[in-house]
Amino acid sequence: MDKKIVIVGLGLIGGSMAKAFKEYTDYTVCGIDTDKNVLKSAVECGAIDKIGNNEDIKSADIIYLCLYPKADIDFVNSHADLIPSNCIVTDTCGIKSEICAHLPIIAKEHGFTFIGGHPMAGKEKSGFYASEAELFAGASYIIVPCGAPRKAIDLLTVISVKLGFGGTVITTPEHHDRMIAFTSQLPHVLACAYVMSPCCKEHVGYSAGSYRDVSRVANINEKLWTELFTDNKKSLVKELDILINNITDIKNAVENCDDNLLRELLKKGRLIKEGLGE
Repeated sequence: MDKKIVIVGLGLIGGSMAKAFKEYTDYTVCGIDTDKNVLKSAVECGAIDKIGNNEDIKSADIIYLCLYPKADIDFVNSHADLIPSNCIVTDTCGIKSEICAHLPIIAKEHGFTFIGGHPMAGKEKSGFYASEAELFAGASYIIVPCGAPRKAIDLLTVISVKLGFGGTVITTPEHHDRMIAFTSQLPHVLACAYVMSPCCKEHVGYSAGSYRDVSRVANINEKLWTELFTDNKKSLVKELDILINNITDIKNAVENCDDNLLRELLKKGRLIKEGLGE
């Protein structure tokens, strides 16, 4: 059955969503973006069927919000009267507590359904021109129901499979944000702090896989990640405290030439990693 999809924000994730819908489904895809050049390119390359407008919102089956968290909330606030009662509104933000504190309330007031979403996929480059239909191949798609009916959750699950995702995880806003602080936000903090060393500029000829792996995500969109970090302050600070304590323990063992303690700390890390089977 054909559905009308409206994607708000055609950056890396929104653009890849649009391309995946056109590649793997027969749904009609409308795109909304503030950048007219992006919209023109999206139409020309076939990522969207048309540039979306208010009439498309009024007839949408699913609206994907692919903006920054605050911009997602602002967009729904300003367009809530247009969204039909049979429409599912979902987002792609990397944090959920802030989103889920606002959008389910707006949805209830206006009669449509909101479900939090987070595609666990990305790349170092950002923007529409870095987007690709295969971005989500095998990735996890996180669903935060926010009280939505099972039928709506099942529909998003089915669609995630169509788009190439490898599986879905259903969770709460709080657990999502705690885990994302560890799996996503903390590595970005670590990478940025790592490349701030004066040695970074002289790494060529001295580096191999370790440098590449640790520094990769330092190529960061600072505007977006500042908002994500501060919106998830409580969870991220807790993970930073754990990391700082662990680094301090290793630093002190090195500084004090305590070989026994250092071996135990390094062994502990190895055993944890090996125990995960990765």
